[in-house]
Amino acid sequence: MRSRYTAFTLQNTAYLNATWHPSTRPANLDLTDQTGAKWLGLTIKRHEIIDADHACVEFVARYKLNDRAHRLHEISRFERVNGSWLYVDGE
Repeated sequence: MRSRYTAFTLQNTAYLNATWHPSTRPANLDLTDQTGAKWLGLTIKRHEIIDADHACVEFVARYKLNDRAHRLHEISRFERVNGSWLYVDGE
């Protein structure tokens, strides 16, 4: 989760795509709506290991865009594939 947050702050779409589960990965990841965002921090609220290959992470990411503060609060699902944790989806 922390590495994906860092990738968002750097707009590193290659890393985000590489760590996104192929079944839910967007065909074209567009971060242009976040251009100019100033990322302020990531707080991991909790994580839960469901089984050896599935886990959830609840987090809050804070950022500022156009002088307005925003919070992204999500519970993300991850699946381990070939030893690597991949982002599946979140709500």
